[in-house]
Amino acid sequence: MEELIHFYRQLSCIDSLYVFHTDIDELRDTFRKCFTPIYAGGGLVKNHKGEYLLIFRRGRWDLPKGKLNKDEDFEGAAVREVEEECGISGIKIVKPLLSTYHTYDYKEKIALKKTTWFEMRYEGNGNLSPQKEEDIEQAVWIPLNKLGTYLDKCFPAVRDVFLSAGL
Repeated sequence: MEELIHFYRQLSCIDSLYVFHTDIDELRDTFRKCFTPIYAGGGLVKNHKGEYLLIFRRGRWDLPKGKLNKDEDFEGAAVREVEEECGISGIKIVKPLLSTYHTYDYKEKIALKKTTWFEMRYEGNGNLSPQKEEDIEQAVWIPLNKLGTYLDKCFPAVRDVFLSAGL
């Protein structure tokens, strides 16, 4: 499994890998042993104008998200991270959406990050202020009819969040 994961990560021409096995529990356990687990919460935020919150970080459009602090649940982390990364407060969770998984290099190992996403609402009028220390260059509200242009420049997991919300 580790060799397969290493090989996949070297290929830049594909963005998905599917592994099939007759025993899903054994496959899951073997797969998870290859990674350092990271847990995060994030939000798909809609404002009172019907616009959606996006951030621009490291050359891609993304949704605000971040790691859980000790003794924090997914909901708390999701609200805190949206507020910190975008400089606003008063975010409310509407409902849970889905969990996504992605990998990245982490302390000389590979992390498997599980992000639990929530549909959120923002009723305020505060100005967005991107969190520069998290490499966030922009935080913007995008109207629904313009989202397609931005989604083309998002990670596949972020597109899945929008799809799960019916967008």
